[in-house]
Amino acid sequence: MSNTGSSYLDELNKVQRAAVEATEGPVLVVAGPGSGKTRVLTYRIAHILQKGAKPWEVLALTFTNKAAREMKARIGKVVGGSAEKVWAGTFHSIFARILRQEAEKIGYPSNFTIYDTEDSKNVIKAVLTEMNLSTDVYNPNSVRARISSAKSNLIPPALYVKDKELREQDSIAKRPHMHEVYKRYVARCKRAGAMDFDDLLYRLYELLHRNPEGVREKYQQRF
Repeated sequence: MSNTGSSYLDELNKVQRAAVEATEGPVLVVAGPGSGKTRVLTYRIAHILQKGAKPWEVLALTFTNKAAREMKARIGKVVGGSAEKVWAGTFHSIFARILRQEAEKIGYPSNFTIYDTEDSKNVIKAVLTEMNLSTDVYNPNSVRARISSAKSNLIPPALYVKDKELREQDSIAKRPHMHEVYKRYVARCKRAGAMDFDDLLYRLYELLHRNPEGVREKYQQRF
């Protein structure tokens, strides 16, 4: 450890210190701009490590890669090089890391390809061509947004087709075959061994929900 004792705790005000030292059980910290949220988070992780946790047992989810790098750098100032072994990253990057290890349990190769927006649109265009549907009506950007919304709401093709409200919305938008486009899009991605950005979230949910071979318990116990 680069800092000894509790010197890093002395840099915090009373409320920040209370949040940092509350390490047992779930904790919710509500804080506004400029109140030292990042400092509290990083020092809390450092404090957990100082109390004996292994760096690879700590998971910190952020919204940007920049925030994850800054968090590790700040933790490193307290605990040294072991900060690099902390699992800190965006939702997408951390979930992709877990999926690389577990994807075969849900039918994907461990070296699955990650499709970006343009890749996804190209697959959608191929599906539309296959179904002889007009890209004027089934605009690839709109179709992609529709599929993304379904995945974000944990609605796979099998549930989408049964959802009367979604089907009615598609009918009003003059896209009655949207459910079939979605189904074929997912099938094409899976055949190609690929996931789009939404899949990185949805497929991890699927993995933990199905819980093959105790995967959920494995990560509950790890972090």
